[in-house]
Amino acid sequence: MPLDIRNFPLVWMSYDEAPDHDHDEDFAALEASFERGAPFVILTDNAPTEDHDHSHEEKKRTALWMKKHKAELRTRVRAMIVIEPNSAKRLAFRTFGVAFAKFWGFPLKLALTREEAMKIAENLLSEGVESATS
Repeated sequence: MPLDIRNFPLVWMSYDEAPDHDHDEDFAALEASFERGAPFVILTDNAPTEDHDHSHEEKKRTALWMKKHKAELRTRVRAMIVIEPNSAKRLAFRTFGVAFAKFWGFPLKLALTREEAMKIAENLLSEGVESATS
């Protein structure tokens, strides 16, 4: 799940990864985002397919990393926004969203288009700014 943090606070995630992809780079990118000290959103326009699976070792490594960074995940990541034009797939993600939020500690939001995703991201990121300035 390569991450692009160049447009922080918009962190783009891709599920198009090479077989030899180094997930440590992904964790390092998330940690670098945490170190900025500001909230951010994760966006993707190529959500995983049903055949996207992780090995037992990857799942274990992810769980250990998440346990170590639980507080940052809950306080820094406003949401993951999945851009999905297919209504049937959006419905499946909506069902999956409850388990996702429990596991990761932040909500899964759905958008029909990239433009809608940007509006959702803007609203989520401005929530913290408004409360800080009020």
